[in-house]
Amino acid sequence: MIKKYLKNTALVFSIAAASCVVMAQEEAVTIYGVKSLSGSFASYGKYADMGSKLAVEQYGQVLGKTPSYMSIDTEGNAGKALRKVQEAINQNSAKFFNGGTLSSTSLAIGKEINKSGGVFITPAGADELTGVDCNTSTFRWSVPTYGAIRETVVPLLKEHPEKKRWYTITPQYVFGEALLSNAKAVFDELGIEHVGNSYHSLQEQEFSGYVTNAMAAKPDVLLLLNFGSQSSNALRQAINFGLKNQMTILVTWSSGLEQFQELGADITENVYFGAQYWHTVDTPLNNKLVKEVKDTYGITPNYPLAADYISTKLLLDAIVEAGTTTPSDVIKVLEGKSYEGPTGTEIVRAADHQVLKNYYLLKGKSPSEMKNADDFAEIVSYGKSFPDESSLECKGM
Repeated sequence: MIKKYLKNTALVFSIAAASCVVMAQEEAVTIYGVKSLSGSFASYGKYADMGSKLAVEQYGQVLGKTPSYMSIDTEGNAGKALRKVQEAINQNSAKFFNGGTLSSTSLAIGKEINKSGGVFITPAGADELTGVDCNTSTFRWSVPTYGAIRETVVPLLKEHPEKKRWYTITPQYVFGEALLSNAKAVFDELGIEHVGNSYHSLQEQEFSGYVTNAMAAKPDVLLLLNFGSQSSNALRQAINFGLKNQMTILVTWSSGLEQFQELGADITENVYFGAQYWHTVDTPLNNKLVKEVKDTYGITPNYPLAADYISTKLLLDAIVEAGTTTPSDVIKVLEGKSYEGPTGTEIVRAADHQVLKNYYLLKGKSPSEMKNADDFAEIVSYGKSFPDESSLECKGM
């Protein structure tokens, strides 16, 4: 009788285990895109959303099922983004996230996703993401502010060694402070005189006062450390004041092609821009991406589209390679992963979850130099600049 009971019990456990395996195999992957679809950075969020959707739709089967995609609108607000991510985790058992336009948003939701044991890949810029506030769940595709400054300020000074007086305009939040701190460090190393800085709020769109301050300081270079519509408005107003004829202007963190299209070649001509991505980079993955985007959307891919496309694809690739939707297993695959991305060979550094990739310095072309409607800039230089592993502040893995 006891033997029969044990045999039946074993059979029940065996059936239950098999049932769990089938359920796990049937679980369809959903990627949650955390995008600023409304608010101050809506133009960026629109393209980021297009990139993630394309990656999911073009991917094919993931663990035998068709993956799905859901957008979460941050409204450009870290608090609202955090609440919506919490709802997705608690109500939908969400595990896999991508996006986060603002650094403050990515820092907040990264901690929440880590607490729930999920996976999050972001293109946000603040060094804290892979530094003092790093965590097991968060990965960052974009070059951090450290690399963006070093791959723009250093090559620009090499091209124009006589330009030793620099003025900065900085948004007063975590991303802007990180750029300014790194810029000051490079200034000290290269003997650049920092002749002044103007801070502005995250809501500011009127920059004439800051431009006037820059003019009064008579710098050789005006370094804009803001992003999105703020950097576009600051640049537009600076040029209206005639600053392009008085000094060199560098936008160290542009949104790439989308920003050039918004401003037009008359404004961007001879202005320098730092860029995470440029559509003319000749790599197999980028050539494929350019074709897919033109076929699907009828446009040329820009930075937010490319960033969220590759971040989403990287996440799906890791799930397939892991053979499971268990986040801890997916994280193990991501750590140290080398793959072909839009900028060439890209590597996820295990120590801090930072993707090691190129950053580009662009120079705006004149309208007469443009070979087609999207040929706004030439690539002046590119390279990889990241803190050495021995100096990393990441202790949260």
